[in-house]
Amino acid sequence: MSTTPKTGQEMDAYTVNVIKGLIMDATRKANSGHPGGAMSSADYAYILFKEFLSFDPDNPNWWNRDRFVLSAGHESMLLYSLLTLNGYLSIKDLMEFRQFESKTPGHPEHDQTPGVEATTGPLGQGFAMAGGMAVAETFLRHKLGQDITNHYTYVLVSDGDLQEPVALGSAALFGQWGLGRLIAYYDSNKIQLAGPTKRADCSDTKKLFESLCWQVIEIDGHDHEAIRTAIREARAETDRPTLIIGHTTMAKGSATLEGSEKTHGSPMSPEEIVATKNKLGLPADESFFLPEDVIAHFRQRFPLLSDRSGQWSEELAAKQARDASFAALWEAIHTPASKRNIQWPDFEPGTNLATRKAFGACLNGLIDQFPNLMGGSADLDPSNQTVHFRETTGIFGKDNPLGRSFSFGVREFPMGVILNGIALHGGIIPFGATFLVFSDYERNAIRMSALQNLPVLHVFTHDSFFVGEDGPTHQPVEHVSSLRLIPNLLTLRPGDAWESAACFDVAMKQETRPSVLIFTRQGLPVMDPATHPHIREGVGKGGYILEDPTDGKPEIILLASGSEVHLAVGAARALPDAKIRVVSMPCMELFDEQDAAYRESVLPKTVRKRMAVEAGSPDIWYKYVGLDGEVIGMNHFGASAPAEVLKKVYGFTVDHIVERLRETWLK
Repeated sequence: MSTTPKTGQEMDAYTVNVIKGLIMDATRKANSGHPGGAMSSADYAYILFKEFLSFDPDNPNWWNRDRFVLSAGHESMLLYSLLTLNGYLSIKDLMEFRQFESKTPGHPEHDQTPGVEATTGPLGQGFAMAGGMAVAETFLRHKLGQDITNHYTYVLVSDGDLQEPVALGSAALFGQWGLGRLIAYYDSNKIQLAGPTKRADCSDTKKLFESLCWQVIEIDGHDHEAIRTAIREARAETDRPTLIIGHTTMAKGSATLEGSEKTHGSPMSPEEIVATKNKLGLPADESFFLPEDVIAHFRQRFPLLSDRSGQWSEELAAKQARDASFAALWEAIHTPASKRNIQWPDFEPGTNLATRKAFGACLNGLIDQFPNLMGGSADLDPSNQTVHFRETTGIFGKDNPLGRSFSFGVREFPMGVILNGIALHGGIIPFGATFLVFSDYERNAIRMSALQNLPVLHVFTHDSFFVGEDGPTHQPVEHVSSLRLIPNLLTLRPGDAWESAACFDVAMKQETRPSVLIFTRQGLPVMDPATHPHIREGVGKGGYILEDPTDGKPEIILLASGSEVHLAVGAARALPDAKIRVVSMPCMELFDEQDAAYRESVLPKTVRKRMAVEAGSPDIWYKYVGLDGEVIGMNHFGASAPAEVLKKVYGFTVDHIVERLRETWLK
């Protein structure tokens, strides 16, 4: 083994080799992991972290830090090694790679590991989330001032990331928006898990990204001076995002496995690790080798970084003291969501109003109350009721960085992931809207919202077969129930305009979980708060007693959500002698979280005669009505016909509910 080199270039090369040793040792100890890609990306990531990335060595959550997203999440040991070099993790953490409750899970998870900006498991989403962070930085830089918000977003992507359509759909938007502070590095090692990428892809990535309005720079990804030059060129380009294509070798530096897919998803053998360490000038008999001179070399910039973050804190305090409007805005965007005091519009009882229109009215009322509310529609602005928001706040883009409306185009999945990135950055309340049936396209983004504890607002209209003539391709059936299966997600389906405002209020006050807000196309009767005074409180508890028999002693319980609530009310009123309690259930998740006493007060065990009504899959409702209960739902696809025809055919009328009640319990 050679002695530790001392010159600058030699120390850079040696530190990269030390990082590769940590990658090999951790994946071997865990008997699990992906060393090859992490080793091919090591040169670029090392130069970026050591020489360019702006962060606070003592505070991984410093507001004005550069964001780095490892979209190639399977290369997690590369990131963990760098976070150990900068002091956020320890060698002990690396030894616990992929173990239960460690700070070093198999793929980066932002809420478990200091310095990890996003949970990057599914490929392509880290790339899109990074762009969302760059969107937030751009808006807030112009809103708060460059002295407060002024940083870059870097993302490292793999071949697999760019093969996922979500990445290219997002890339088109980032080029359109001119995100000059978004810098993506593509580690083009031309190998994926199953073998060479040429088996699956003939894309000319340079031409492709240039056509999407990106600056593209090609380099040898192992040449440190070329890496430095490329990063400088990327930072100098202010009107376009930059893709740096680094041509690299899989498992660079390994003894016999350079360029092999065998290193993509499996640790190296002990024999290969020993041979590789000998080749790299590392002690072959020492695991997790990290000498002090390497740490000192890596941290040469730390005094400068600490001074920079300290000066920023002083400037923030001074600006708050001298600029009252800035101080108010800063306080507003940092007020905990649960403390928000929101004014909602009023609605005219007795009128008919689609809940999507109630959503639109609520959204319009938030424009001035929350200057950091940003969002848009996936090319369904009129249908989603976001036109007024767009026309009032302006369209976000390179010519209007203070615009608050996003024109996502027909890109539901990229929309959802970009919203996650915006939420991860902080300082902005993000929402996105489309038809409920397209939640399937967006589903994994919604799941990642929930997994990352992000209070994103996912808005869906046209929520059932009442879409009508567009037919079964556009008529949701299983979607509401399917969304209810995602952990840590609130699925809110209001029954009228007042419940819509209450559901929106619930969503706006979440701090650690996302919400899906589900609205109708068709008009629904607007309830009278004078006769239903507990709507806001009841919605906050997920389910509540909407109407009761005059003596308050129900013999039958009729449950419903959304557009079927007024049908349940109509059926109960048509059978006054049946002693029917009507329960509105806009959010099952919230109701299930209430204490046993409250749930018993709404659904007393003594009342076994129960029926639920929802224009969707029926199965989930049996947890409330019991196996002996009845559910009027849909276990089939819809059809192309006017909604008024379909509701009679499918039995979603007051008359049909009354008939079922009579047949079941009132013979």
